[in-house]
Amino acid sequence: MKVKEILEMVENHEISVDEAAILIDNPIDYATIDYNRKRRTGTPEIIYGSGKTKEQIAGIIKNMLEHDQIDILATRVDATKAAYLKKLYPNFNYDKEAKTFILKQSETIQNKGMIVVVCAGTSDIPIAREAVLTAEFLGNEVNLISDVGVAGIHRLFNKMDVIKRANVIIVVAGMEGALASVVGGLVDKPVIAVPTSIGYGANFNGLSALLSMLNSCASGVSVVNIDNGFGAGYMAHTINCLGGKR
Repeated sequence: MKVKEILEMVENHEISVDEAAILIDNPIDYATIDYNRKRRTGTPEIIYGSGKTKEQIAGIIKNMLEHDQIDILATRVDATKAAYLKKLYPNFNYDKEAKTFILKQSETIQNKGMIVVVCAGTSDIPIAREAVLTAEFLGNEVNLISDVGVAGIHRLFNKMDVIKRANVIIVVAGMEGALASVVGGLVDKPVIAVPTSIGYGANFNGLSALLSMLNSCASGVSVVNIDNGFGAGYMAHTINCLGGKR
């Protein structure tokens, strides 16, 4: 975007002077970073790493740091990109399971309530970890409960005391996705269901779990997209914010 176009937007009251200054100071031609997002929504802009080159991600991070962004989260960063980025930004933390690249310098836990992530199987952990790290990055206490799927439902019952203390519950499951309905029928808190692409042929890369969760007979179950741990963690954060700050 050219300077003249930005100034015309100010003249037409489409953006503020402060927003125009950010656009003018932003030298990246492949990304327009929304530095006012935290002011509007309470959360900073997140970098979606899939589809971007390692150089583009590095450039976006550099620009965010230059604009005093103290907390930065990049999702879907594969190991090759992470190795390149880690050399440039060694103070960031990379989680190889969740594929997140994070700089967190503000207060870690800000919201009062707890979020619990219930993971059906060990194979679902990468998506569950993405949900956990997203919610933690946004300022929440998060508890991960792994491998409590319906094939051995007694394992879930042994964890119900922890699950019931949560303000929000995220349920991550592949295969037939039944765990979300089971949990939804046992708690009085909102349940966010995350279908994963884990399963055999007729799982259709997560479609069977998605349809099961969308058709849940348990009230209070909402559903995000297949493998969208980030979306679940973000939504759980927005709900947990209603409980107030510590």
